[in-house]
Amino acid sequence: MFGNDWDEVLHDETEKPYFQELRYSLAREFKQYKVYPPKELLFSALKLTSYSGTRVVILGQDPYHGSGQAHGLSFSVMPGVKIPPSLRNIYTELASDTGAGIPNHGSLLHWAEQGVLMLNAVLTVREGQPNSHKGMGWERFTDAIMEKLNERDTPLVFILWGSHAQQKGACIDQSRHKVIQSPHPSPFSAHRGFLGSRPFSRTNEFLNDHGLAPIDWSIPSL
Repeated sequence: MFGNDWDEVLHDETEKPYFQELRYSLAREFKQYKVYPPKELLFSALKLTSYSGTRVVILGQDPYHGSGQAHGLSFSVMPGVKIPPSLRNIYTELASDTGAGIPNHGSLLHWAEQGVLMLNAVLTVREGQPNSHKGMGWERFTDAIMEKLNERDTPLVFILWGSHAQQKGACIDQSRHKVIQSPHPSPFSAHRGFLGSRPFSRTNEFLNDHGLAPIDWSIPSL
């Protein structure tokens, strides 16, 4: 399903009755509605960032629900799509935190390829209807992913923006892993403590302190 070690790690989870039920529900949704991201991009986060290769987790809530935006990575949009306000604030913070230039597109693929798992709590959404797939079963699946990551011996950094992500990350063993949390980067809350929170440099400090390679956060323009 994922083409890497997530297949083994999540094998038992994907065999559970609720996950089979989720697949049936999704098949119906894709037939009746426009659903994002497209089927082939549904598991982009897990396909691009293996279990053993994950070094950082950025937890989002719900995929973008506008045409052509969502492609399976939290906060990221396809090149050529207008950069959404939350991502614009992430770029503003990235520039002030690390000095990196702001790219001319919204694709965070460069991060995923380096071991940044950009996971949404819910992996699908109907067009124009935020949170429309809430409670369908995705939350249980992504909780299982968080639990599996939490079990890892190699320390990880979990970046939790906003209360939803923080609730989902409440199980993380902070004696082993680093949790960086702040308000959400959305225009409604970014000024309440997201801007100035320095998540990128703090992540690399932790990785360096534990003898792990830092992330190159600067995203090349296209």
